[in-house]
Amino acid sequence: MATASSSRASSPPLSGLHLLLTYQCTFECDHCFVWGGPFQTGTMTLDTIEHTLDQAGLLGTIEWIYFEGGEAFLYYAILKSGVLRAKQRGFKVGIVTNAYWANSEGDALEWLRPLAGSIDDLSISSDSYHGSGETSGNPETAREAARQLDIPVDFISIAEPEASHVSGAAGTLPAGESAVLYRGRAAELLASRVPSTSWQQFTVCPWEELRHPERVHVDPFGHLHICQGISIGNLLERPLTKIMADFRPDEHPVIGPLLDGGPAEIVRRYELAHEDGYADHCHLCYESRRALRSKFPAELTPDQMYGET
Repeated sequence: MATASSSRASSPPLSGLHLLLTYQCTFECDHCFVWGGPFQTGTMTLDTIEHTLDQAGLLGTIEWIYFEGGEAFLYYAILKSGVLRAKQRGFKVGIVTNAYWANSEGDALEWLRPLAGSIDDLSISSDSYHGSGETSGNPETAREAARQLDIPVDFISIAEPEASHVSGAAGTLPAGESAVLYRGRAAELLASRVPSTSWQQFTVCPWEELRHPERVHVDPFGHLHICQGISIGNLLERPLTKIMADFRPDEHPVIGPLLDGGPAEIVRRYELAHEDGYADHCHLCYESRRALRSKFPAELTPDQMYGET
């Protein structure tokens, strides 16, 4: 029988750090996990980026550094410096953006040219949630500019809630689109648009690798999120090497129940009040976590992840 330490050694190592450069965003999308919007607060400093890159190097297994948000391009000087520093250290670098800045091809080239050669993946959000009117063509404009600069680029598209619940085609989605996950703002604004399922059916976490994470998110306050809103430590308080070495998922007050029996187990273990049905696993998990925040403030943080700015 493998010991805990040998099990960790044989599992895939943590290989990606996704830096939430800011919670602020130009848009306030209904499906956003992190409640991004114009009035959100919390932006990463260059010192925090440098510290995070130091920690990633010391861990020795990190391959990818992503810059996300919110909207990372809102703090362009810090984003550019962070990207260049990460690339200089030998990391592969990605950025996620809504391309609000690509008002014309010439503009897009100016924004991207200083980053050319340092970006290994540019992921552009492009769906009905992101922008309208004069901004609706920005993702295509940004993609064309990226291609001219030989920056690898692709779209991230989230389907409308009803898309995977249409009669006769349950579980299907339009090509190239992903399903809404009903956490963050989506739990409040979109969950009512799809049929509910009995809470007792949600017995696993189908989206996150909770026992052996391969990527985690770091927010402006140093919180290390295994899933948005579930912290396993703080990089500004403890070294990343120690956080990962000491990580005991079964002992975590939220991850432990999720591993034992999914979101339904959180409800049972803490005897939470609940509805009969929820939109998906994330919906039940998110609402259960909101109810537990006062009990586990260090693990279910920060306020921004729960719409409490």
